[in-house]
Parts: sequence; C-alpha cells; structure tokens
Amino acid sequence: MSGGDKLDFEIRPNPAPVSAAERAALLADPGFGRVFTDHMVTIRYADGKGWYDARVEARAPIPMDPATAVLHYAQEIFEGLKAYHAGDGGVTLFRPEANAARFTASAQRMAMAQLPEQAFLDSLRHLIEADREWIPAGDDGSLYLRPFMYASEVFLGVRPAAEYLYVLIASPVGSYFAGGVKPVTVWVSPHYTRAAPGGTGAAKCGGNYAASLVAQAEAIEHGCDQVVFLDTVERRYVDELGGMNVFFVYDDGTLVTPPLTGTILPGITRDSVITLAREAGHEVVERPVAFDEWQADAASGRLREVFACGTAAVITPIGRVRFPDGEFAIADGGPGEVSMAIRQRLVDIQRGRTDDPHGWVHRVI
Repeated sequence: MSGGDKLDFEIRPNPAPVSAAERAALLADPGFGRVFTDHMVTIRYADGKGWYDARVEARAPIPMDPATAVLHYAQEIFEGLKAYHAGDGGVTLFRPEANAARFTASAQRMAMAQLPEQAFLDSLRHLIEADREWIPAGDDGSLYLRPFMYASEVFLGVRPAAEYLYVLIASPVGSYFAGGVKPVTVWVSPHYTRAAPGGTGAAKCGGNYAASLVAQAEAIEHGCDQVVFLDTVERRYVDELGGMNVFFVYDDGTLVTPPLTGTILPGITRDSVITLAREAGHEVVERPVAFDEWQADAASGRLREVFACGTAAVITPIGRVRFPDGEFAIADGGPGEVSMAIRQRLVDIQRGRTDDPHGWVHRVI
C-alpha cells in the first residue's frame, strides 16, 4: 500500500477477548453494524505535537468531557470499507487508498487535522491482524471497517479544534440482502435537501447524515425504503439517496449519473461502477437528471433500470419511485440485467474470484 508519513503502533492485546464459542455464535447471524470485534485503533493529534500515541487496544468506551468540541460544533468525519477472505486464506481490502484520500479531503473541508494516508492504511492492517478471526466465513461475509475522527479538544468556542482523536472499529457483517438482491422503493423528498453548493456535501461527515434522517423517516412513513434528494437550488435535479449514489440505465445501454459538483459524495463504489460499465462497452455520462425527466423516461420505456450504489449493499436496484403526487415503476420493477451484471463483476473482483486489472484489491494478510 502506498502512503505518506508512517507511525509506530503499540499493540496492546485485549486481555479478555470474546471466547471462540461466543464469537462463532455471534458470527452465525451478525446482521449489519450490531456486532463488534475485540479491538480498536486509536491515534491522537495535538497542534504543535502532531499525530502520536498510535495503538491497537481493547475495544472500550471513550471517556469524554461534556465540553468536548465535537459535541458542540460537530467536527467529525468517517469512512466505511470492507475486508474479505481471500481464496488462499489471506485477507484483502478493496481500494483502501481511495478511502484514505477521501478521509483526507473530508478532514480538509471540515478544518480538521489530516491523518497521513499511510497511517490510515496501517491502522486498517493492524486491526485486521488483531481481529481476523472475526471475519465471517462464506461467500457473503466480510468485516466492515469504520474509521472516524472527531474534535477531542475540551473547549467552547467557534473555531477549529486543536486536538483530534482518530478511532478505527470493526464489525463483522453478513449478506446485506437476506434471500437475494431485492429492488427497493424510494421516496422523493419534497421538503428536505441534502447539501447546498459550497456546503459539506462532498465530505463524509456525520452532519450530512444527521440532516438526512428526518427525510428518511418521511420515506418510511410513506412505505419506502430510501429517500432521494433533489438539488438545493432548483429543487429539480436528482442528487443522491440518503447514503448512496444513483445511476440510470437507458434502452441503448447508456448509463447516466449525476455529476460531482460538490453536493454529492464522491463514492468509491460509484467510481468503480463507472469504470466497469465502460469496460463492458456501456457509455457512461455524468450530467444532471431532472426528476420530471426520470418520470417521463420511465413512462416511455426508454429508462430500463435505476440503481443505487455504496459500500454496504454494493448495488441496490430501484424498482419503484414514490412522491407526493403519485408513484411509478422502473420497467417491471425487478432487478435489471445491466445492474446485476455490473454488480456481479464488482463483487467478484472484491472477493478475488476474477481478474483485477486495475489493482483495486490490496492484500493485507
């Protein structure tokens, strides 16, 4: 793995890890984000001192003063990626350097200290080495890695903090879709937007997700699985879902996705989909897509498939679209052939079942 400055990590094994029997019981049905491993990584930062005290230690609560800056001014960023079993018994990561680069970009936007990308990558390796037994067996199992960083300085005042804490935790996860990939119904929010030009839309920060929760709750109230946000300026163009990017597949095989203009998170899965679609012979166009265009093209049959993409579910077909004035289906409402072919190709690369011409898969162990 490539990177910059290197930190020395102190390894402090958990003196009371979960027993093998209890771990096996937990891994039988881990769900998503409910079960956590024995260890975590922490690294501290202070102005004038830099990054220090990098360690792997027992996963435990984080002591926090009531005046800790993040609680008042929300300086916080995070990432999400997965570790996979390799066919020869090793462990791999998918494009971790892209997560490291995005973590740096998010920190810059949030006026936070920037963790050296090599330290980010090394933290992943150290935690995986400590907790590799937590990776579920089987074709669908993986270890979800959650690196995050927050302003840990104790003070009240509107300014960038002078101290930060980087933390990495891990959660074993099974298949996102129990019983196979299922199309979702989405709700187009008439009231709420995700991010404005010049805002934090391109940063992976908690505030963006907090702002989406009321819209997601509205979606659920209308019997939908996910919310779709329109742009902040005209309330006309599709931005993205609450936590995923979106693609439109037309009858001539063209894929269209909204452009990265600063209001949309630059998804790593999104970037991978664009590359694989072009390799498969599809034209991929990044341009604004108006909601009325989406509706009209679905009605005419020109629009054949729509899907969302992200780390957790990889690719999620969108079968139906609901909004205050009605709803409509995408083709027959089922998973699309193009969407599922790209998904299969991507998953096969991630899990080492096929060739990796782009060098996306990084061996950790």
